[in-house]
Amino acid sequence: MVRKVFLALALTGLTLSGTACKTIKGAGQDIESVGEAGSDAIGNP
Repeated sequence: MVRKVFLALALTGLTLSGTACKTIKGAGQDIESVGEAGSDAIGNP
């Protein structure tokens, strides 16, 4: 059961990342966005 859930999440992640980051520039922007959101969530400027 856990294995199926993990596989489903992994496939979903790959699909979303493949459609969201069609270029290296897009991937860099996504990574930067995640870093900024994490900093905002923990309260770092």
